[in-house]
Amino acid sequence: MTPDNLSTTFAALADPTRRAILARLSSGEATVTELAEPFNLSLPAVSKHLKVLQRAGLITQGRKAQWRPCRLEPGPLKDVAKWLEHYRRHWDERFDRLDDYLREIQREEKWNDRNRTEEEQLDHDE
Repeated sequence: MTPDNLSTTFAALADPTRRAILARLSSGEATVTELAEPFNLSLPAVSKHLKVLQRAGLITQGRKAQWRPCRLEPGPLKDVAKWLEHYRRHWDERFDRLDDYLREIQREEKWNDRNRTEEEQLDHDE
């Protein structure tokens, strides 16, 4: 995927209405009217969102008689996932190091707590 295609995909995904449309299409084809139902938007407004999704390659529109059902196209989403994978590995490594550091701090705190308790016990016995 070229950086321009990636930018186009991310721009299309930036809008919550378009993400909701994609979520709906993940369960199967839908007409423009069906896609517009949950939104307080006009059909032309929904059509504009669909054009953005089409330009990004995220959906296609077919033709069945007078209907133009929309269908999710997963290719660009796979490309985004592949691009993000590099960063996921990077953050996983960082989180693993943070986990190690937090465990070390907890061990030190437990050790310090035990020593304090022993010292307090000795002071009390004297």
